[in-house]
Amino acid sequence: MADAKRGDLVQIHKIVLEPDERSDNLPSCTKSVPYECWIKGFLVDEDADMGDEVSIRTFIGREISGVLCQVNPMYDHNFGEPQKELLSIDTEVRRQLERT
Repeated sequence: MADAKRGDLVQIHKIVLEPDERSDNLPSCTKSVPYECWIKGFLVDEDADMGDEVSIRTFIGREISGVLCQVNPMYDHNFGEPQKELLSIDTEVRRQLERT
């Protein structure tokens, strides 16, 4: 049975630029690796397995191809740990505005 079927929400991986295609203005540590992207969208192909080259339709309607790397991908980003310096900024700004 296939990992994904047409219309499933999936994520693909795509190499946008190989290292030799990247700008010469980049630091060497950046230029030495490919420029990659991971894109979420809905599977256009009938079905697919992990690692297959597939086409997806993004949320804004673009059709893009890449390697299937995840089915029903989670949104797992966050804004990191709270920064102590920013926790009191709201109070401080209000205090300064009240003085003027």
